[in-house]
This record gives sequence, structure tokens and C-alpha cells, in this order.
Amino acid sequence: MTEEAIIQGCLKQQAIAQKTLYERYSVKMLSVCYRYAHNREDAEDMLQEGFIKVFSQIHTFKNQGSFEGWVRRIMVHTCINILKKNKKFNESVDILHAAALQVREENIPSIIQAKQVVECIRMLPMGYRTVLNLYAIEGFSHKEIGTILDIEESTSRSQYTRAKAMLEDILIRKNIIQKPKPNYLVAASGAS
Repeated sequence: MTEEAIIQGCLKQQAIAQKTLYERYSVKMLSVCYRYAHNREDAEDMLQEGFIKVFSQIHTFKNQGSFEGWVRRIMVHTCINILKKNKKFNESVDILHAAALQVREENIPSIIQAKQVVECIRMLPMGYRTVLNLYAIEGFSHKEIGTILDIEESTSRSQYTRAKAMLEDILIRKNIIQKPKPNYLVAASGAS
């Protein structure tokens, strides 16, 4: 069944088209939901609620951009709305620990097993994880994130910076990346 046939069938509320749409996108969308959820069960609940919204709002799809991207945006917004409703993205964070870490993006190798990184991201506090996902993975701006999460743009920026620092610390502790070696040449030249 073509994408257009699926969309047209879903507009007519045909069960076979809805089933085909679900089968085509559920695995990818579950991985999106999993990045925001505490566990697989929560991710599955988010996925189900997201697909209910997809089916009820399919008439708003205007064939501008990819249909998969449209479905993904609904899933992300569904996840965020569930987190906001449950206030799970406001979990407390050891800010002093996070602020003390320095961000060193250049130390993260370009090729790391995606599964390992996802598991490390899932270790972040919900607020940090949510901002990191929205900014680095979904491509939202800090201004958009502020609007979505009802926080200041500067809070989004600081949460993202702290999330990267904590993620780096987790990756180092799990021996996925190496702890950066001090650059004595830079330190020595700065001392003069």
C-alpha cells in the first residue's frame, strides 16, 4: 500500500489503512518515545497515545514535508505533553555536580554504538534528557524548547549544556570514551 493510499484510507477511517500505517511506523516511533520515557511500558503508552493523535489529526497533514516527519512531530509532542502532565521532566538534579563538569564535545568519537549512547542518555535526569533530545536529536531551537516546556530559553540552554556534561561524564565512567588528557603545552604557555 502506498503512503498516499494509507493516508487516504486513514482519512476514511479504514481499519486496514490504520493497521498498515501503525505497522510501517511503530518501530521507529517507539524508539522516539523510548528516549523520553522512564521505561519500555511508558514508551509503549506514549506510542499508543501518539497514534491515537495521528489518526484523529491526519486530516491536518498538508503534504508539506515528509509524512514520517509529521508523525514524528506528533509523537514528540505527545511525549512532552505526557511528561508535562505528569511533571516528570521536573525531576531534581544535582546541579552543582553538573555545573562542575566541563563540556568537551571534541572528545566524543564520531562513531559510537548508538545503543550504548541511547542507554547513557536514558541515565540523565528527565529534564536534562528531554532538552538534549529536543535540541540535539529533534532539532528544536532553545526558544522552541522554552515554549514547549514552559521554561525560559536560557534555562533550555543551561540544561542542554549540563546534559552534555553529564552525558560525557557517564560515557567516560562506562569506558565508552576516554577521559581527556590535560594539555600541558597549553597550560605551560598560559602561565607565562
